[in-house]
Amino acid sequence: MKLRGYLASDVLGHTLAVSSVLLAIILTGRFVKYLAEAASGKLAAEILLPVMFYRLPGFMELLLPLGLFIGILMSYGRLYVESEMVILSACGVGPAKLARFTLAPAFLVMLVVAGLSLFVTPQGAARSEALLNDPQALQGLQLLAAGRFQPRGDDGTVSYAADIDPDAGDLRQVFLYAPGRSEDDRTVADVTVARRGSVVVDEATGARYLELSDGYRFNGTPGRADYRVVRFGQFGQLLPEEPSLARSEPVDARPTLQLLYSADNEDRAALHWRLSVALMVPIVALLALSLSKTNHRRGRYIKLAPALLLHLCYLFLLASVRTSVAEGEAEISQMYLLHLAFFSLAMVLLFGPDRIRRLRRS
Repeated sequence: MKLRGYLASDVLGHTLAVSSVLLAIILTGRFVKYLAEAASGKLAAEILLPVMFYRLPGFMELLLPLGLFIGILMSYGRLYVESEMVILSACGVGPAKLARFTLAPAFLVMLVVAGLSLFVTPQGAARSEALLNDPQALQGLQLLAAGRFQPRGDDGTVSYAADIDPDAGDLRQVFLYAPGRSEDDRTVADVTVARRGSVVVDEATGARYLELSDGYRFNGTPGRADYRVVRFGQFGQLLPEEPSLARSEPVDARPTLQLLYSADNEDRAALHWRLSVALMVPIVALLALSLSKTNHRRGRYIKLAPALLLHLCYLFLLASVRTSVAEGEAEISQMYLLHLAFFSLAMVLLFGPDRIRRLRRS
């Protein structure tokens, strides 16, 4: 019992440390990415931290299996290097008993990952999606950044506001440029300038409009003197919707119970992906146990690179099968056949060398 507790605490300690480092790296990269979107006006700065918080369970459900995998490699690698595994083997702790000891913390991690993937992550993704799609967020002012010319879409439209007051919902010194083509295929420019502006939301459609007041609208061909100038007291223009790179896939935000009763291929693939993320935890634990064998000459990190490559291969193949199932090109059973293949590989690597030695002796 003391040995089981010692191994479990050592494995869980390494898992927590590795997962924390990996999470810090992932969060830093994501934060920089979201911050760039906020700086360019594609994402509201006020919802940056809530979106990061709601996306956290989705990161953890993938990092915990990897953290456990690396944690077992480092923990048992140390035991092999310091010859503690030799002592355990002499005391009758063989691969089978060591596998049972290893599966105890692995099942604990599997329960945590299952709770995240089946319940917590979909809720977080749904709330994150709601924040990103909320037409009332900042009255839509995240579409503009003060003091910066911003291109909109692929048609060459450019917008500018000298000053933005998010609390009052006002814009000052607004400039809009929209290129176009005339009937004789000449380039036509629409330039709008206004002293004030505000973003309003159509309650019926949810569309956002830039409502300008006290300004001028110029229309004509650059280089020619036949411009048409219109002075207006109030003018409205539809703001284009630009999908943010931070947004998750809609299927990832759906509750697990909703996916359970769905016949759609994408929903079925997402459901079994959530189950697979948890199912792969004990399998990668056994793989890490079989790959952790080393000695003091080779060091504890000798198999870290090939082991990580095997883990990433497992994860990428699983994601590839999910995509194929969502597109109707594969069956759900192929996901579980993949799990069975890697479980069989773990069994061969774990018990194969001992069986071969026994056959040679006999």
